[in-house]
Amino acid sequence: MSVKKSWRAVIGWPLIVCASALLFTGCSQPESDAEVITVYTARNEQLIKPLFDRFQAETGIEIRYITDNAGPLLARLKAEGKNTPADLFLTVDAGFLWQASEEGVLAPLDSPILKANIPASLRSSKDDWFGLSLRARTIIYATDRVQPGELSTYEALAEPEWNGRICLRTAKKVYNQSLVATMIKSLGEPETERIVGGWVKNLATPPYSNDIQSMEAVAAGQCDVTIVNTYYFGRLQKDNPDINLAVFWPNQSDRGVHINVSGAGLTKYAKNPAAARQLLEWLSEPEAQYLFAEANEEYPVNPAVEPSAEVKAWGDFKADNINVEAAGRLQAEAIKLMDRVGYQ
Repeated sequence: MSVKKSWRAVIGWPLIVCASALLFTGCSQPESDAEVITVYTARNEQLIKPLFDRFQAETGIEIRYITDNAGPLLARLKAEGKNTPADLFLTVDAGFLWQASEEGVLAPLDSPILKANIPASLRSSKDDWFGLSLRARTIIYATDRVQPGELSTYEALAEPEWNGRICLRTAKKVYNQSLVATMIKSLGEPETERIVGGWVKNLATPPYSNDIQSMEAVAAGQCDVTIVNTYYFGRLQKDNPDINLAVFWPNQSDRGVHINVSGAGLTKYAKNPAAARQLLEWLSEPEAQYLFAEANEEYPVNPAVEPSAEVKAWGDFKADNINVEAAGRLQAEAIKLMDRVGYQ
């Protein structure tokens, strides 16, 4: 046997064994792109990492993720185009999701599972993004200075009896922009402008940069009511269980409480769309829905899933069933309206 022939025999034998074994159990292969999903996410790492770890443990599919604010992530998706590594775009507020859809960076996904688990009002009419958790933007009041019977609607806070008694978060943040956008959809622009202008006249202080500061001002007696996302109230209540604040659900006799979503969509140039779809569908199923909502004291979008005990303690409410797409579609009009009435 020549040296050359011996070399072939030594190298060839393991290859033959591996090829035969593949017929039965399969040989260990290098990790491929088909086993990796890349997610661009505006959700905080501590909220989404436990879910990603659980999905990876159950499926063997690795999740790589990049966290940033929604705006920079969307700009990055657009700039990268076909070269983007992102398979999913996950963010807060339907306004951002709608914008991503309009910018053409998302792909439609025909999923019976997602359609069954997520109500139509909480997903894109084009099926290119889907809500994953729900938050209500509601009224918080000082329990030592306000009786629940004094409160009724968002609109009523524009009335003279609330002069010098309201605190708000800045109009520069998307949450209030989305609230005003959905009001325009429901009430029309002239009436919404009257209401938001009334809020501004009734402000006790200049707007705050975030919901926590706004609630702290109420607790400190600088004002009596504010409008915030419920999960911020949950965080404050957890740190201070005896705080003199409570939730009030407005508009229960008409359209209901303003709600919004965090959600995700498949990117247009996803390298691994099948696995990304699997993750998105998994996130809409009951176990993941409960965990995803509980992590940030939000509500599940899947109506079959109950919220956590802490969230449920705030009471049931009627939600506005307007499609949350309106938060994005009318966002530009909302920003202009808020500017016109001096809401900064």
